[in-house]
Amino acid sequence: MPTNNKQSRRSFIKTGAKAGLAASVAIPVLSSFAKATNHHFVSPFETPYTQQPLPYDYKALEPVIDTMTMEIHYSKHAAAYAKNLAEAVAAEKVDTQKTSLENLLAGISKYTPKMRNNAGGHYNHELFWKIMTAPGAAAAPTGSLLKAIEKDFNSFDAFKTQFTDAGKSRFGSGWAWLVKNKDGKLNVTSTPNQDNPLMDIAEVKGFPVMGLDVWEHAYYLKYQNKRPDYIAAWWNVVNWDFIQKRFEGA
Repeated sequence: MPTNNKQSRRSFIKTGAKAGLAASVAIPVLSSFAKATNHHFVSPFETPYTQQPLPYDYKALEPVIDTMTMEIHYSKHAAAYAKNLAEAVAAEKVDTQKTSLENLLAGISKYTPKMRNNAGGHYNHELFWKIMTAPGAAAAPTGSLLKAIEKDFNSFDAFKTQFTDAGKSRFGSGWAWLVKNKDGKLNVTSTPNQDNPLMDIAEVKGFPVMGLDVWEHAYYLKYQNKRPDYIAAWWNVVNWDFIQKRFEGA
């Protein structure tokens, strides 16, 4: 759970209770990845419906992501998605004991826009925190993931350029993704707003191996309107060890 550093706060953050944080729970791995609905995969890592503790301090990703942005992003924006998702689940009578968040996303076209926006927003952010780590970690993947990237994109640099372009060119707010499709091929895609490749309405469907938040609230305090600068710096905090596990578990 993040350590609240009083010195990192600014006067414009309203005081109030933080979103309730559930006890840290190990992510369970499903018995089989061979679960697909309408040609897209369900994640082998189940995502809880409630917001989980941030896996590092707000300041941990400095200087790439500043403390203030991290705190607001997690405790305000992401917390709101979790709160609104709980409201939508109650209103639309979703049995969360029988329906995983991944399966809900797989049939998102059956639900309201509130469910789509907030289920997507919650899932995307729970993943986003985990695919980042403190600066100084490995600068590139290794092993089977690197081999797959070189096979499907010709080189890691070519992949990095394509992924960066997907984030830079996403009009308005959204996400860039590296996905593994049902044939095992890696693709780069992007989605608008809080959509993701698990959704049955996604243009490119697949298992999200990694994702990048390019909403302005993810970078605006430090990078202003310079999204390309944010993306270029973001590569320095990518958690390739975690991404490798997702790739191998898919």
